[in-house]
This record gives sequence, structure tokens and C-alpha cells, in this order.
Amino acid sequence: MSVLVGKEAPDFTAAAVLADGTIKTDFSLSDFKGKYVVLFFYPLDFTFVCPTELIAFSKRIKEFEDRDVQVIGCSIDSQFTHVAWRNTPVDEGGIGAVAYPLVADVKHEICQAYDVEFGEAGVAFRGSFLIDKEGIVHHQVVNNLPLGRNVDEMLRMIDALQFTEKYGEVCPAGWNKGDQAMKPDAEGVSSYLKAQVENL
Repeated sequence: MSVLVGKEAPDFTAAAVLADGTIKTDFSLSDFKGKYVVLFFYPLDFTFVCPTELIAFSKRIKEFEDRDVQVIGCSIDSQFTHVAWRNTPVDEGGIGAVAYPLVADVKHEICQAYDVEFGEAGVAFRGSFLIDKEGIVHHQVVNNLPLGRNVDEMLRMIDALQFTEKYGEVCPAGWNKGDQAMKPDAEGVSSYLKAQVENL
């Protein structure tokens, strides 16, 4: 498994179904330079854990937009299968009109570039990548097929990244927006630990 943290996110161009339901044949990651991106992979349309994740991201889309983050989903299904899944009612296993693009990685080139392909099953693991405005990966997590991801944790990571960029301080374990951070030096950690000793 490749570690992409600290490296430039692999660019790609592929067909995608946009949030308004239209198909774009030349959708590219590089189109979003200058914006934060959460790129997440999921195994397959019309499956089981996947719709819960896609709907969870869609329900929280305003929280991502308020943080200037573009959410992008990706699987090995075609753009036409994505459309069919969007058009299937939620109570029948569909996802409805999710509020972000779904990329069609039919050649498996994107999941291979991000090293999340599960070759044995021919699908992608549940990989999630947080990419900054310059196209650098800051956070990645990969779950096995049965394990759904946590949207709250991705929002927390976005807050931590944006806080660090703005203030130059670092975010300790369990940090949430509004919590005390620390200066990245010996005095900073000592001061933080002294103040937080009862909470650790």
C-alpha cells in the first residue's frame, strides 16, 4: 500500500456524473486546483455498505462546502451505472441525487494510481484522501470492504489542516475545532500537556 501523504495527488481524467445528474466525459482532478478536495473510493454501485457512505457524504455536503471542500466519489462502475444508481429510490437500494460528482473508473486506472485496488475482488477498497489547494495529500485512510468510513472524522481532519495552515500550530490527539492546539516546539508541548494533563 502506497503512502501518498505529503505527495502530489495523482491527477486523472475520466467520465463522471455531476451533482446535477449530467455526464461530463473529461472530468479531471486538476480542475479543482485552488480548492480542497476529499476524494473517496468505494467498491461498487448497487451494493450494501456503499449507499450508506454516499448518502452520509451527501447529507453533510454543506459542511464540506462551508470549508471550501469539493467532495468526489469514485468507483469502477461506468457513468451510466452511476446515473442508474442515482435514479433508484433510496428505499430500493439507490442513493438519490447525491450532491457531488461520481467518477467512472472503468479502466481501474484511478484506483491503481491511488493504490486502493483490491485485485482479488476487482474493486477498490474504501480509500479516502484529503487533498489541499496545491494538490498535496495530507490525510489518507483505507478501510476493508465491510468497514464503513466516518464522515465526522474527515470533517475533523479538514478542520485540523485548515487550522494548521492558518495559525501555524499543530493539532494534538482528539483535537476538534475550537480546542486548544500547540506551538510546534518543546515549550509548546510542555505548555499544552501541563494545561491538559487531567484530560489526557
